[in-house]
Amino acid sequence: MEQKKHYVYLLECSDGTYYCGSSGDVQKRFEAHSKKRGAKYTRTRLPLKLIYVEELDSLRDAMRREREIKGMKRKQKELLVSKGKTSP
Repeated sequence: MEQKKHYVYLLECSDGTYYCGSSGDVQKRFEAHSKKRGAKYTRTRLPLKLIYVEELDSLRDAMRREREIKGMKRKQKELLVSKGKTSP
Protein backbone atom coordinates (compact mmCIF):
# COMPACT_ATOMS: atom_id res chain seq x y z
CA MET A 1 0.00 0.00 0.00
CA GLU A 2 1.44 3.35 -1.07
CA GLN A 3 1.74 6.01 1.61
CA LYS A 4 0.05 9.31 0.89
CA LYS A 5 2.46 12.19 0.43
CA HIS A 6 2.12 15.45 2.27
CA TYR A 7 3.27 18.87 1.19
CA VAL A 8 4.28 22.21 2.61
CA TYR A 9 3.59 25.19 0.40
CA LEU A 10 4.15 28.93 0.30
CA LEU A 11 1.73 31.37 -1.28
CA GLU A 12 2.55 34.93 -2.19
CA CYS A 13 -0.40 37.19 -1.46
CA SER A 14 -1.38 40.28 -3.45
CA ASP A 15 0.10 42.52 -0.73
CA GLY A 16 3.48 40.77 -1.07
CA THR A 17 3.22 38.78 2.16
CA TYR A 18 3.75 35.04 2.35
CA TYR A 19 1.38 32.40 3.67
CA CYS A 20 2.69 28.94 4.60
CA GLY A 21 0.50 25.86 4.90
CA SER A 22 0.50 22.10 4.54
CA SER A 23 -1.81 19.73 2.72
CA GLY A 24 -2.14 16.32 1.15
CA ASP A 25 -3.36 17.95 -2.08
CA VAL A 26 -1.71 21.30 -2.78
CA GLN A 27 -3.69 22.10 -5.92
CA LYS A 28 -7.02 21.50 -4.20
CA ARG A 29 -5.92 23.57 -1.20
CA PHE A 30 -4.68 26.40 -3.45
CA GLU A 31 -8.05 26.45 -5.21
CA ALA A 32 -9.80 26.65 -1.82
CA HIS A 33 -7.61 29.59 -0.81
CA SER A 34 -8.30 31.28 -4.16
CA LYS A 35 -12.08 30.90 -3.69
CA LYS A 36 -11.94 32.41 -0.18
CA ARG A 37 -12.48 29.00 1.43
CA GLY A 38 -8.93 28.71 2.75
CA ALA A 39 -7.29 30.41 5.69
CA LYS A 40 -8.74 33.63 7.02
CA TYR A 41 -5.37 35.33 6.33
CA THR A 42 -5.54 34.75 2.58
CA ARG A 43 -9.20 35.70 2.07
CA THR A 44 -8.53 39.44 1.90
CA ARG A 45 -5.20 39.13 0.09
CA LEU A 46 -6.28 37.76 -3.30
CA PRO A 47 -5.03 37.01 -5.89
CA LEU A 48 -2.53 34.45 -4.66
CA LYS A 49 0.45 32.84 -6.34
CA LEU A 50 1.82 29.41 -5.44
CA ILE A 51 5.57 29.98 -5.18
CA TYR A 52 6.98 26.95 -3.31
CA VAL A 53 6.05 23.32 -2.71
CA GLU A 54 8.01 20.74 -0.73
CA GLU A 55 7.05 17.06 -0.56
CA LEU A 56 7.36 15.20 2.74
CA ASP A 57 6.77 11.59 3.73
CA SER A 58 4.27 12.09 6.53
CA LEU A 59 1.76 14.53 7.95
CA ARG A 60 3.93 14.85 11.03
CA ASP A 61 6.96 15.82 8.91
CA ALA A 62 4.88 18.30 6.92
CA MET A 63 3.56 19.97 10.05
CA ARG A 64 7.05 20.14 11.54
CA ARG A 65 8.42 21.70 8.34
CA GLU A 66 5.52 24.16 8.20
CA ARG A 67 6.42 25.36 11.71
CA GLU A 68 10.08 25.70 10.66
CA ILE A 69 9.20 27.79 7.63
CA LYS A 70 6.78 29.97 9.58
CA GLY A 71 9.62 30.70 12.02
CA MET A 72 11.95 31.87 9.25
CA LYS A 73 12.70 35.50 8.51
CA ARG A 74 11.46 36.79 5.15
CA LYS A 75 14.97 36.70 3.62
CA GLN A 76 15.27 33.02 4.55
CA LYS A 77 11.91 32.30 2.90
CA GLU A 78 13.02 34.17 -0.22
CA LEU A 79 16.18 32.05 -0.35
CA LEU A 80 14.11 28.90 0.06
CA VAL A 81 11.86 29.97 -2.82
CA SER A 82 14.82 30.88 -5.05
CA LYS A 83 16.33 27.40 -4.58
CA GLY A 84 12.93 25.80 -4.40
CA LYS A 85 10.54 23.33 -5.76
CA THR A 86 7.31 24.55 -7.22
CA SER A 87 5.24 21.56 -8.23
CA PRO A 88 3.91 18.71 -6.10
